[in-house]
Amino acid sequence: MQFYLDGYKPGDPFVEEPHPSVAERPAGLPETADVVIIGCGPAGLILAAQLAQFPELRTVIVDRRDGPLEVGQADGVACRTVEMFEAFGLADQLVHEGYQVNEVSFWRPDPERSGSIVRTGRIDDVEEGISEMPHMIVNQARMLAYLRDHMGRSAARAEPFYGLHATDVQVGTDGEYPVTVTLQHVEDFEPTGETSTIRAKYVVGCDGSRSGTREAIGRRLEGDATNSSWGVLDVLAVTDFPDIRLKSAIHSEQGSILIIPREGGYLVRLYIELDNDRDGEMLRNRSATPEKLAAVANRILHPYSIEVKHVGWWAVYEIGQRLCDRFDDADGEREPRVFIAGDACHTHSAKAGQGMNVSMADAWNLGWKLGTVLRGTSRAELLRTYSQERQKVAQQLIDFDREFAALFSAHSDDDEGGADPEKFQHYFREQGRFTAGVAVRYEPSLTTAASAHQHLAEGFPLGMRFHSAPVIRLADAKPVHLGHAARADGAWRLYAFADRAHPASRDSRLRELAEFLASEKSPLTRFTPPGADPDSVIDVRAVLQQGHRDITVEDLPPAFLPRKGPFELVDYEKVFCPDPISDIFDLRGLDRDRGALVVVRPDQYVAHILPLDAHDELVDFLHGALVEVATPLSGRGEVNATTTS
Repeated sequence: MQFYLDGYKPGDPFVEEPHPSVAERPAGLPETADVVIIGCGPAGLILAAQLAQFPELRTVIVDRRDGPLEVGQADGVACRTVEMFEAFGLADQLVHEGYQVNEVSFWRPDPERSGSIVRTGRIDDVEEGISEMPHMIVNQARMLAYLRDHMGRSAARAEPFYGLHATDVQVGTDGEYPVTVTLQHVEDFEPTGETSTIRAKYVVGCDGSRSGTREAIGRRLEGDATNSSWGVLDVLAVTDFPDIRLKSAIHSEQGSILIIPREGGYLVRLYIELDNDRDGEMLRNRSATPEKLAAVANRILHPYSIEVKHVGWWAVYEIGQRLCDRFDDADGEREPRVFIAGDACHTHSAKAGQGMNVSMADAWNLGWKLGTVLRGTSRAELLRTYSQERQKVAQQLIDFDREFAALFSAHSDDDEGGADPEKFQHYFREQGRFTAGVAVRYEPSLTTAASAHQHLAEGFPLGMRFHSAPVIRLADAKPVHLGHAARADGAWRLYAFADRAHPASRDSRLRELAEFLASEKSPLTRFTPPGADPDSVIDVRAVLQQGHRDITVEDLPPAFLPRKGPFELVDYEKVFCPDPISDIFDLRGLDRDRGALVVVRPDQYVAHILPLDAHDELVDFLHGALVEVATPLSGRGEVNATTTS
């Protein structure tokens, strides 16, 4: 984390100075906004947190609750989501507070004792090396609190408006603010009789499976219910079940349970399968209670028992897999103005722990695109790629969830469409990358190239998230993770992995690239707006092959030591060397002779891989997504040192 760029100030350095526009805001709801976000769930708050990094924009987020969510709902935080939270500076808090899922135990009916269960195996929850981040369990309410705190500390000083229910969204054809949102004021979900309207450039419905925004733009959730019901209990309990502090998948003759230990050392979540015959009356009469759910849990866990001492939260839900065919209101040639994200687009079971994670990924995909389009650095056509990319991911999730839910609930090969618990254990292991959130791969588009140069960086597959690796920062010899240098600030990253030559030598391809980046033809020159820091649109990072004690800052070209801020301070944190224990060039299959230029999107997905000397190809690719500025960057005082020694 870097700070004091604009001058030393006492106090908490993680609280940014408010943007000048904050003082100009009217009290209460404004009449107009750049973006209106409907819903303060995971998707809505990730989107709001991302847009808070664009404080000059006016973002309004509303929710029909009277205040923030306090308990319950989702709790599984996939490795990829923890990586995302790292970009917001929130991963340390999440990992410190949460329960880390290390292993999973599997139980099935005991073949030697009828009516009993027996452990059949334990495996690692996450494949070794899949991510530097762990799989965590943290209450959704706490995740949302982290995001609200982040928004409040940002230069935007963003806060949600509660007690507002969006009853209508209308898209016009004219004006700067073509979308009108009608808001009904509510208390405890009941109308007060007061309404407000707000006009916006864009609206995003993160308003759940019964989304009014989705209905307003004529989209529908299509799919089927599975006729399978589950109870969820968050409890403090005493039990003789030995794996109560391990994630445990239990199949018995009486049904199935998924045990998820929770943060704090004592709390545990039980996902309890409800049988349509044995538990039919409770389901038909909607008469479920925590006591009845605990009785079902004891039936399944036999010969073990669990005594519930306190219930923190509980619910009963029916599994259904449903999906929209589009996640926006685009029609023909008209660019989208209204989007939907999260449960408004896709619904599925909770047992694989994907709902909150995929919803947040939806929002991050959209957030940087909205922010940079509104800022004027990205082309508006970028907004079409949101639905194209995320709808396909959601379809993969639905397909996965359908098979996962069927296997989890199956007890033998005789089950229709099912398999036995041993097959479920095998499936769980095989699908580990998907459940960790790192299997997403975007197809070629404006923001993802179809490169012929994948062989230069085999460990950074095009269209997949940039897989971080340990490095040593040159200037201060600090061991860091390369991917953690990227913040959720809307900037593209150019990771220049050097060839073998010393970066100061004339035959260095890296040096040649640095000279190009300091020239009039550079993408930094062409796409960075007047007055902006040189890394605000395209952030260049270099990774050398030499050890950090074999080279000094004096050896670096000026392009890797940019000057920033009102005092033209030097940013010394752009260059890295291999970690001698885990060399990134070996870990990620990088070409040591030629080097590689890895272009990474603001949401950390690999967009292009190029040779270090493919200068024109780099500019051509970025030109498809970014807006060329009218005033060249070079010659402006605050960045002169970027292009001169």
